[in-house]
Amino acid sequence: MAQGDGDEDGVSLPEPMARVLADYERHLISERDLTPHTVRAYLGDLGGLLEHATRLSCSDVGDLDLRVLRSWLAKQQTMGKSRTTLARRATAARVFTAWLARTGRAPSDAGASLGSPKKHQALPSVLRVDEAADLIRSAAALADDGSPGGLRDVAMLELLYATGIRVGELVGLDIDDLDTERQVVRVFGKGRKERSVPYGHPAARAVDRWLTSGRPFLRIEGSGPALFLGARGRRIDQRVVRELVHRRIADVPGAPDIGPHGLRHSAATHLLEGGADLRSVQELLGHASLATTQLYTHVTTDRLRQAYRQAHPRA
Repeated sequence: MAQGDGDEDGVSLPEPMARVLADYERHLISERDLTPHTVRAYLGDLGGLLEHATRLSCSDVGDLDLRVLRSWLAKQQTMGKSRTTLARRATAARVFTAWLARTGRAPSDAGASLGSPKKHQALPSVLRVDEAADLIRSAAALADDGSPGGLRDVAMLELLYATGIRVGELVGLDIDDLDTERQVVRVFGKGRKERSVPYGHPAARAVDRWLTSGRPFLRIEGSGPALFLGARGRRIDQRVVRELVHRRIADVPGAPDIGPHGLRHSAATHLLEGGADLRSVQELLGHASLATTQLYTHVTTDRLRQAYRQAHPRA
């Protein structure tokens, strides 16, 4: 039986509910092809919903109604959950109840009218263009000894910033995903959606140095096709990449402490500042919704506003 989200002491789900939740897990994995992390998040949220419904004397998913869903979200709010968490859980509930109705497991879609609080969209911390250049230079200086790890680190930083790909997408890259002639990398994003992302000459040179002078020294029999390898020769772990970015950012005076996702934010912001159109940036980043990409226009506008206030005599 799937466990709830841990916000309250768990209760045992009635067998019909537990069976449906197991069916939904199989649906998320086999039909929607979601990542294990996303599946766990969905099941955690929905386990909490069904436990709450059980406390309200519901014994089957067909008993879920708008009153139960709103009661569950209200309970989350009283426990101090953020608007972002509440919005995510409301979305999880709506997707679940739509599936219940579509598959005949519930007589109607109880979540169709369920609202959710608007998420607070904090502007992401991003690097200035000069700070991004300093970040790469710092890593390159440390790689001057030609060590395999140093060459790999420079290549990863160059590729993260050049493409704006997610850290999970980076570590999942295989050598064959690189088209070195066209300088394009094939990326499998959320939901295993494939997209092609171009990268520039600096990233191309760094990746080539890693492949010719770094990777062969870390490669072992079990390395497989992984593009980036860890110290033991296996596919590199996301945690290692995150730690690398934080370490190298610390070498850049005045730069915000960002991780790989901050480099993604920075790449998107710099593309827009350089004149790229919003639709192109959306495609490059693999955003399902243009609204997600539009967040970066607020970042660039905020920078323009700051520059205006500092420079214009009548600001």
